[in-house]
Amino acid sequence: MYKPVDPKVDFPAMEEGILEFWKENRIFEKSIENRTEADEFVFYDGPPFATGLPHFGHFVPGTIKDIIPRFRTMKGQRVERRFGWDCHGLPVEYEMEKELGISGKTEIEKFGVSEFNEACRSIVLRYTGEWRKTMTRSGRWVDFDHDYKTMDADYMESIWWVVKTLWEKKLVYKGHYILPTCPRCSTPLSNHELNLGGYKDVHDPAITVRFRSTDDEDTYFLAWTTTPWTLISNLGLSVGGDIDYVKVTDSSDGASYILAEARLKDYFKSEDEYQIAWTRKGLDLGGLTYKPLFPYFSQMAEQGAFRVFVGDHVSTEDGTGIVHTAPGFGEDDYEVMKDSGVPIVCPVDDEGRYTAEVVDYAGRFVKDCDKDIMKRLKEEGSLVKRDQILHSYPHCWRCDSPLIYKAVGSWFVDIGKIKNVMLASNDEVHWVPDHLKKGRFGKWLENARDWAISRNRYWGNPLPIWECDSCEATECLGSRDELYAKVGEAAAETHRAGGGDLHKHHVDDLVWECECGGMMKRIPEVLDCWFESGAMPYAQVHYPFENKEWFESHFPADFISEGLDQTRGWFYTLTILGAALFDSPAFRHVVVNGLVLAEDGKKMSKSLRNYTDPDVVINQFGADALRLFLMNSAVVKAEGLRYSDAGVRDVLKGILLPLWNAYSFFITYANIDGVNPSEIPSEPSNPLDRWILSETGRLVSRVEELLDAYDIQKAIEPILEFIDALNNWYIRRSRRRFWKSSLDGAGDVDKNDAYSTLRSALLTLSQVSAPFVPFVSEEIYLNLRCKDDPESVHLSDWPDAGLFIRDEALENKMAVTRRTVRLGRALRNAHELKIRQPLKSLHVVTRDAAEKAVLIEMADLLAEELNVKDVQFRDNE
Repeated sequence: MYKPVDPKVDFPAMEEGILEFWKENRIFEKSIENRTEADEFVFYDGPPFATGLPHFGHFVPGTIKDIIPRFRTMKGQRVERRFGWDCHGLPVEYEMEKELGISGKTEIEKFGVSEFNEACRSIVLRYTGEWRKTMTRSGRWVDFDHDYKTMDADYMESIWWVVKTLWEKKLVYKGHYILPTCPRCSTPLSNHELNLGGYKDVHDPAITVRFRSTDDEDTYFLAWTTTPWTLISNLGLSVGGDIDYVKVTDSSDGASYILAEARLKDYFKSEDEYQIAWTRKGLDLGGLTYKPLFPYFSQMAEQGAFRVFVGDHVSTEDGTGIVHTAPGFGEDDYEVMKDSGVPIVCPVDDEGRYTAEVVDYAGRFVKDCDKDIMKRLKEEGSLVKRDQILHSYPHCWRCDSPLIYKAVGSWFVDIGKIKNVMLASNDEVHWVPDHLKKGRFGKWLENARDWAISRNRYWGNPLPIWECDSCEATECLGSRDELYAKVGEAAAETHRAGGGDLHKHHVDDLVWECECGGMMKRIPEVLDCWFESGAMPYAQVHYPFENKEWFESHFPADFISEGLDQTRGWFYTLTILGAALFDSPAFRHVVVNGLVLAEDGKKMSKSLRNYTDPDVVINQFGADALRLFLMNSAVVKAEGLRYSDAGVRDVLKGILLPLWNAYSFFITYANIDGVNPSEIPSEPSNPLDRWILSETGRLVSRVEELLDAYDIQKAIEPILEFIDALNNWYIRRSRRRFWKSSLDGAGDVDKNDAYSTLRSALLTLSQVSAPFVPFVSEEIYLNLRCKDDPESVHLSDWPDAGLFIRDEALENKMAVTRRTVRLGRALRNAHELKIRQPLKSLHVVTRDAAEKAVLIEMADLLAEELNVKDVQFRDNE
């Protein structure tokens, strides 16, 4: 007897029971232990921050990361799944600042770096328990007991080895670049981080200012800017070489102005208001000089400042065709003046405040000074026009503050030297969806710039670079032993006794004497936390200090998966370091998911409460329903998905309940008849049995083929089609065979075949669907398995499609018949003719001779299914 099945199943309760079964019997652990180390499938898991709770954005990649390893395990491979935690970086610091009631670098240093870092450590793993509970409840199998943490000393030491290796390859250098900087976080962002934060439409002042020519007191250059605060640091004006410029005399005041001819209409209402003195190309204006607006850096005129430069970035789309140029605050500005010999000025500190050089505004946040600066310009007669502009402006991905572009001294990885290796590595990767390979990700690689890896912060992995305070010699260390050899045994022993912690407040005091007599001190910066996550293949196993042989035989990963935003994040940093360290991709296959949105298409927001908490969804509908809703959508192919509870409910009613009904039907009648079949019928006489067994073989082959291609959404389609075929055709048309009187003697062969066929189909379906809906698949398998079968569906091998005799002609014949029945039923519904109402005839028109032959053969079945007395066939209609 089988365990009786309640047709009114409570899926969430059933799933809780399966979770207990997995835990008590160590099913996950056995799924790894039972597979040989000789055939391993390598999976890397990207680390999330545990300072926040898991949400739908984690459920999608988490489910993908569960499906593929479950499938590969059933294919006979050993798949270790180790969870990881991103412990460092500004997200953690930002949370700690809020808790401590402090803000910015000044207040952190006043509080104490050591105290602040230890406070950060205390909250890093705040929600690990909730993560474990939620991920486990969602059906994801992953090893939380042996997780890696980017703040562990061994992990950090491997990062030092990575930096040292790049250093030795001359891929790390110190430079000054114009970088987007967050004044709230007091640190620069790398280019890929800039794209993570996104842009917002903001209103900014757009002003036109006149700069007095040094050649003629009554002649002015007109320049336009949307950042009045940068006028303090103006050192030049830029024109376009091929643009036509005019000098015009204003009829109202006699002053002369130089601007692009194409922009005249924006500054003069009619031609009567001015007279053109001359027209020249921008190339002819290069080198002309003017007087500075402000006195703070006026002395730099002697070094070549305050003159006109020619640049390719200038256009006549807006403004005056002449661009105010402050090389300390604009990338184009920097590029046009970098070889001019004019020193860069950047009188703004890390928190976006003017330094003491700007005496009138010192200590004030630059954007707060816009109004005062414009007022001053107006009073001094330099402000010509004032407007407001609505434009897209970048914001910090961590704290949502508007960014400031400024010249920053930073440590960089030289991408240019390894770009060809990165592109070649990407050519070896299988992307899902495929268009990302040469599209979004490929183009990002092609245009990649040098990577700013240093951050002027505290809670992070210190850059292992020491610099002499006298001769400025630098040295990069790649391990604790290298550090101990430098600082001496006494200091080394003290550090070892403290656990060998490599955080800033534990290593900044470790110094040694330089050959010149100065002191070698560690530079103050810490590493970008994206560097740490990109180095996780090496650092999670403490390579190369431990597990060297193991790692080198397990790199690159066979599979990774994250969201679309990681094309600028984790996928990118993995690619950089894999190419730089090993001339290799870091992963072979990647599945990229899109964003889960609220039902109204807006971003999911806790404050707006525009979505149901995932835990509530699972408790109401079950994890299988949620998994299937998410996976059977375009979100697994990097497209957006509008989440709705109704969608999950539809999966429950339209897919899982029909599956359960088919299972319940079998158990109910098998128990009534006392049968317990264990074999696939070899030569069933009934065509329905031969057909569904053939379809079962097709199901196994098709899902296997699509999962081998990492096409998760398409792999679900055959399962859904099979559930429909099993319920709405095989069982429905076979009911009378199960309703026959009880078996006696040798038994009814046809009835026996029906039981054996249905059990085989259901058992195989439970195995094929196990990676997608692990709970209900397990429940069905446990009741249908024979005693010698593996104790869990997830410990069983992937079904052998060869065990099922394929009859493609019969499959096609049944497909044509079922499609015709569906069309007939649709016509009845369209005309509100219930199936119980008999009709005179069905008229079938087909131009396909083979289909027509099938339908003629199946005419009696069509008449029965559609409740008609006659089936007529017509041609050419």
